Amino acid sequence: MLETLPFEAVLRRFAEDHTYDAEDRTNFNDRAERHLLSARRDMPGRWRRLLLEGPEVGKVVLPWHAGEGGQAELVPATGLTVFEAVDRLAALGAFYERSNPLCSLKIARQRRAAPLPLFLSTRPVSGPDHDSLTTRQGLIHLDGLHRMLAWATSGRLVPGRWFEAYVAGPWHGDEPCRGGPSPCGPESP
Repeated sequence: MLETLPFEAVLRRFAEDHTYDAEDRTNFNDRAERHLLSARRDMPGRWRRLLLEGPEVGKVVLPWHAGEGGQAELVPATGLTVFEAVDRLAALGAFYERSNPLCSLKIARQRRAAPLPLFLSTRPVSGPDHDSLTTRQGLIHLDGLHRMLAWATSGRLVPGRWFEAYVAGPWHGDEPCRGGPSPCGPESP
């Protein structure tokens, strides 16, 4: 863990990296910001800024994603890990790119973009994107779905590569977390 931060500092960092451009049809930062606000409400307290190794990022659970209004649903309402979503992308192949051009464009852009931090939680937040997730504890996506998919499909989620993340919710050693599965993990007493 690099540091703990109040929510206001996390939101400032999010705003610095996610400027809203109403003219950019790929810009959905308002939805991501709503996820962060839900995390503040559902899991009050300090956030953690930390580094995740590539394979850990691949295990982040993604919530429902209909592919930016395309014809093919990428992630069902029950959720998939990043690695599972990449397998689904590969299985859908060129059909996904044709039927979901906006989502495909966002993934392609992120392959070329400088890496930005991820925003995650240790439990699903309230709201329609997370309500049906079957995973109720772990690392859960709030912002960064297209980044993580781009990193995975370009071979970056490997041991020894590290990615910055801001995480809301109980963590190793936190009282509500003790004895639970990762990220509360075996390290907690």
